[in-house]
Amino acid sequence: MPTILGQNQYGKAENRVVKITRDGATHHIKDLNVSVSLSGDMEEVHYSGSNANVLPTDTTKNTVYAFAKQYGIESAEQFGIHLARHFVTSQEPIRTARIRIEEYAWERIENAGQGAHSFVRKGQETRLTQITYDGEGWEVVSGLKDLVVMNSTNSEFWGYVKDEYTTLPEAYDRILATEVSSRWRFNWTDDEQEAPDWDTSYEQVKEHMLRAFAETYSLSLQQTLYRMGARIIDHRDEIDEVRFSLPNKHHFLADLEPFGLKNDTADGAVYFAADRPYGLIEATVLRDGCEARIPVDLSNL
Repeated sequence: MPTILGQNQYGKAENRVVKITRDGATHHIKDLNVSVSLSGDMEEVHYSGSNANVLPTDTTKNTVYAFAKQYGIESAEQFGIHLARHFVTSQEPIRTARIRIEEYAWERIENAGQGAHSFVRKGQETRLTQITYDGEGWEVVSGLKDLVVMNSTNSEFWGYVKDEYTTLPEAYDRILATEVSSRWRFNWTDDEQEAPDWDTSYEQVKEHMLRAFAETYSLSLQQTLYRMGARIIDHRDEIDEVRFSLPNKHHFLADLEPFGLKNDTADGAVYFAADRPYGLIEATVLRDGCEARIPVDLSNL
């Protein structure tokens, strides 16, 4: 049977670029991991091996570093937009460019002598963005991963379905903890629109996410997830869709009865943190009238 070429793409993955900006004695760091993926008229290189339409992946790597110097890195999103526009508009065979960026945060070490140039890597979340451009329209999806949060109370879990295999006791005062992985899609799609302030948007989305987590008296992690997404949609007009993947980082009361000890939440309980297996709660929250576009599997984004 004859065969045909399906969807294909190529590029240079995980280009680590660190940009130091010097403001007198005070330095600023942008630390990115940039992956470039290009697609378009690439059938012939697959069929015959002709590289006539192929921009070398080494060139895409060099472009990342040259653009970091030439344009600076205002934000991960804006840097990705510069790259995507360049690849699509400068190379006729390239129809679509997808730029994925992870940003690693650093904070200044305070009271460290000449500490305006001394930093410590933040141990919180990793910022993410993906920019896709096809020469006509933009899709910008940003997000974060590895953001670990916990409520030590104000969480319950009871009233669930029970069958012959159910052993989990109902909980009326429990720890709720999760490691947030989230993506959100902007409704900015073309250059005629005013682009969001990407850094402000990220900080505000994270703030609303954390406040919803902290302020929700939770009867389930699903309920908390929805409140987190709804608060973002309600407060950030530039965002139409938010997707979460929330593993439930279970904390179970340790059994201390064999030692004659009562382990009660009322007087300071002791828990053991179970790393696996874990419940995995995933959902998308949408602005009314919008459709979901973020992949169900966030590892694909």
